[in-house]
Amino acid sequence: MSSKHYDIVIAGGGMIGTSLAIALAPLGLRVAMVEAIPRKAAAQPSFDDRSTALSRSTQRMFEAMGLWPRIVAASTPIRRIHVSDQGRFGFSHIDSEEQEVEALGYVVINRVLGAVLQDALDNLESVDVICPARITAVELAPVGATAVLDLAEGKQQTLSCDLLIAADGASSAVREMMGITAQKCSYGQRAVIGNLLPEKDIENVAYERFTRHGPLAILPIADDRAAFVWTVSEDDAERVMALGDDAFLAELQQQFGFRLGAFSKVGKRASYPLILSKALRLTATRSVLIGNSAHGLHPVSAQGFNLGMRDVAALVDCIADASIWSVSPGRSESDPAAIAAMLEQYASWRRADQKKLVRFTDGLVKLFGSERRPLRVLRNIAMLGFDLVPGVRSVFAKHTMGLAGRLPRLSRGVPVK
Repeated sequence: MSSKHYDIVIAGGGMIGTSLAIALAPLGLRVAMVEAIPRKAAAQPSFDDRSTALSRSTQRMFEAMGLWPRIVAASTPIRRIHVSDQGRFGFSHIDSEEQEVEALGYVVINRVLGAVLQDALDNLESVDVICPARITAVELAPVGATAVLDLAEGKQQTLSCDLLIAADGASSAVREMMGITAQKCSYGQRAVIGNLLPEKDIENVAYERFTRHGPLAILPIADDRAAFVWTVSEDDAERVMALGDDAFLAELQQQFGFRLGAFSKVGKRASYPLILSKALRLTATRSVLIGNSAHGLHPVSAQGFNLGMRDVAALVDCIADASIWSVSPGRSESDPAAIAAMLEQYASWRRADQKKLVRFTDGLVKLFGSERRPLRVLRNIAMLGFDLVPGVRSVFAKHTMGLAGRLPRLSRGVPVK
């Protein structure tokens, strides 16, 4: 069994893991990224035909990493967010012009974003991509971490490292190996996703409509099409997915209305279960969780990926500012006390942001998903206050754009060196 040492090993090569590997490159550390699915394979779930809304803070990160020109060229700007509650007259909105930004966010196809990230990764000499490979065992000790990998053709490899980072998704196997438990709660819903052609121009507006079955988002994408994320009950999901295109569009239209005219030409559909998950801890000895390994959100308000990117930015900041590695002939030596202090700093920083966003998204789902009279009255007051109370829209917009609270350098568009 071969063995190799790295400063950092990243478990997971999806959008978050790959973004982290790229963001770490300017620090001059030796990094390995381990991914189970072959690179650029059609089966890679992170880089499929789903759409992702990139917040303002995520945009700034990609600008600082030098990737934004390619990403924005294939993205659609969101200049207005339109929020409505089915059965209630009127709506609320946020405008980019009012917030004095060019766009509130951008929508990009995951496949396109993945291609940009993969190309950037190919040009990094400091990052070794070990793929396809699966981490099957982890040993954590104050002096360092060790990961055992299953490679192709029955071979194995051992990696030792100073810091192990789990970015292997909501069902993180590495999180379990680290001894960290995640609390999971099913919403009893599934998100049905795809794209369609609206009769009217969507005009760079992102729609969030709350129905009695759950939120329905319609987002602008390229070629005058729109992406949808339709929340349906777990019991009804199989029936909805089995509908023919015309019947499916008719039901979707009934939930959304005709603000965009008639829907047509629906693309390939997919669905996935909606589960709220929270890791009870973010760190263990010589190891840390980021992205969906640490938290899984309801897709309402499209914050999941952006929260993960803020994990990336904060972790890179903490690593860059900590005096962890001192170079000696042949290799660098890491300071166990400095690693532990850095991990505690990261956990303290991220805990507040993650908790706040979990409460926000979970609260929206419960507030707008209930037909109980007190909650109906409360959401009517909330929608009214959103438009009438000075400053409420700006506060909401800051949170939506990922600009609230203490921001890491990358989230401010400042390169880390």
